[in-house]
Amino acid sequence: MRLSKFFLPVSKEAPSDAAIISHQLMLRTGMIRQNGAGIYSWLPLGFKVLKRIEQIVREEMNRSGAIEMLMPTLQQADLWRESGRYDDYGKEMLRIKDRHERDMLYGPTNEELVTDVFRTYVKSYKQLPLNLYHQQWKFRDEVRPRFGVMRGREFLMKDAYSFDLTEDGARAAYRKMFCAYLNAFDRMGLTAIPMRADTCRRLVLTLISMRT
Repeated sequence: MRLSKFFLPVSKEAPSDAAIISHQLMLRTGMIRQNGAGIYSWLPLGFKVLKRIEQIVREEMNRSGAIEMLMPTLQQADLWRESGRYDDYGKEMLRIKDRHERDMLYGPTNEELVTDVFRTYVKSYKQLPLNLYHQQWKFRDEVRPRFGVMRGREFLMKDAYSFDLTEDGARAAYRKMFCAYLNAFDRMGLTAIPMRADTCRRLVLTLISMRT
């Protein structure tokens, strides 16, 4: 496409509150437009980059043996009450009511929902191991959204959930994901720095046991 026909609203100056270089450049090159604290519109150039990243991640996840699905952004509060996280999650969760006054929420993550799918349809150990993933928009009402899209309130996230028979199987699934992430970062020309994080294994086991 010729540049004269493309929508690319570049700017010489970045807003004063854009503290890091990546945020400044994304604003100046017309990749994104800030609509509020931690909320952005992805303009045509930025959207192309976002979709390319999404495709790279999808290819590496599929190569690892994970299976793609798509879960909704809106979730029922009852499922989160069952796991005990509805009240514990805090103000970062956006809680809403539908027209029937039922408690709903805008998903900040998907452990509850994917585990409910799993326990509904997986009835035999022969169906394991299983790794389900999706790429979906999330919302977390961060106290201090900053660093541009690196810590926004609304963001596109890839999350994968593995279900395994043994601890060794879970470790093998982890290694596959670890390699998939490294490959994705490498294809994007980025240096990955692995970090230790909390596990959701206890949550998943609790949810499954409630209906078995």
